[in-house]
Order: sequence, then structure tokens, then C-alpha cells
Amino acid sequence: GDLDGSLNVTLTLRLLMHGKEVGSIIGKKGETVKKMREESGARINISEGSSPERIVTITGPTEGIFRAFSLIAQKFEEDITVAMANSNVTSKPPVTLRLVFPGSQCGSLIGKGGSKIKEIRETTGAQVQVAGDMLPDSTERAVTISGTPQAITQCVRHICSVMLESPPKGATIPYRPKAIPAGAHAVLAPQHSAQQCNSDKVDKVGQLRSLSYFTGLDATAPTSSQELAIPNDFIGCIIGRQGSKINEIRQVSGAHIKIASATDGSAMRQVTITGSPASISVAQYLINAR
Repeated sequence: GDLDGSLNVTLTLRLLMHGKEVGSIIGKKGETVKKMREESGARINISEGSSPERIVTITGPTEGIFRAFSLIAQKFEEDITVAMANSNVTSKPPVTLRLVFPGSQCGSLIGKGGSKIKEIRETTGAQVQVAGDMLPDSTERAVTISGTPQAITQCVRHICSVMLESPPKGATIPYRPKAIPAGAHAVLAPQHSAQQCNSDKVDKVGQLRSLSYFTGLDATAPTSSQELAIPNDFIGCIIGRQGSKINEIRQVSGAHIKIASATDGSAMRQVTITGSPASISVAQYLINAR
């Protein structure tokens, strides 16, 4: 769709973010978000509350929205670069944003037989996933976009044109993240962690757990395989107690993960990850985060 004629239209897009991501967007004393508001000309509001997930609402003319998304994606790209410098991750995970989208508009975004979403993927180079289920107590679904900041911004252009071409039908019940009751945080703590397992990375699984409801749903994405060589000493960290960690990685990423048996005299084990490009990158990220 051609957006140039409709630039004076005000649109609102909602993003679902984790506390850490929100902190990154707000910045010290709110300086980052203030700068983003000024540079984009869009209104950027962050929901209050004690829930681990927050809604970030971006409102403005379409050009302002694109600028805001571009700035947010670039900030997350910087965060990934910083995180990689302090870890042994070799492959760079893509920037991932989760939009909260009225269910009644998801059909238009997917298109007949998946034609529209395929066109968006092919023209922008971004991965786009639409969750199969509504978010709890709402009529909205999560739409996840991942890729380079440029690809994400292009993708948002397409999403905005879909929103303008097919307005939502009926009333939308917005998704509101639930607060976590005190004491529930302990669930994410590992039962035990071997010395060489980096336990501060355990929260990565918590952050990525929310990915579990959209990964693996995209049957149209091509399946491929990726092989990793993992030192024997680390295999225990990846498998976990009675396979708990590997199962969690499989569940969260939606990828199939096969660990080869140890070969005599070799200090490395072959790990094969099979799935869609998005699920492979999530699985790799989780394995490297161990």
C-alpha cells in the first residue's frame, strides 16, 4: 500500500516489552525516551505497573511512528552488541520486537493463504510471526518481527499500511500484562547450576519464554539446520537435570535439537539445531547463553 497520501493520519501501535527492554528505552533519568520522543515526533508512552511485561504505546503520524520504531530497534541493536561483547555468543541474534495487534486485523496482515505476510517477509527481509492464539483476556494477538533495524522499520511501514487499509472490526479488548504475585519470581531460578554454567544468563530463558507462544507456529518458514560444536564440559549445562534445560530450550525456541554422542578423544560434541530461521536463532542464543 502507498502510505504517502496518508501521512497526516494518526496511528497507534502497541509493543509488548520486558522490564529490561523498557529500562533500555527509558534510559538514565528518562533521557533516552525523551530523546526518542523529540527525534521521532511520536508520543511514546510506557504502561505503569509491577508486571514483568509492559505495554509501550507509540502514537503519531505514520512517519513519526517509523522514526520511533527505527530508534527503538537501533537501541536494541546496540544492546545486543554490548551483550555479545561480554559473552561467548558467536552468531548475532536479530533485533526482535513484539507488537500487540487487534485480532480482527490479523487476517489482513496474514493475507489469503499467507500471501501478505509472505510478501512482507520477502520485501523487507524481516521475520514476521503472528501468534495463533489471542493474548490472555483480550482480543489481541502478538505479532513478532525480527531482523535488522532497517528490516524492522520497513516491516512496520507495511504493517501500518495494512492497518490503514483494513481498520479493526468491532471492539478490541486490549491486552494488559498481569502483575506477578510476590514470590513467583523464584520459578526462574535454576535448581542447581554447575560452576561453569553462567547463572546470570538464566533470566534469558525467562525473557525468551514469552517467545514460546509464537515460535514454531509459522509453518511457512523454510526449515534449515545449523550445526554447533560444543565443548564436552558445557554439555551438562545445556542438557540440565534429567534433560530439563534442553527441553526448555526446545520448547521456547520451537526448534529440534539433537546432541551427538561423545566421540573418543574429542573435546567437542556436535549439536544439530533444526527449524525455521527464527527458531534456530532463538535456540542458538539460549544455548550460547548457558
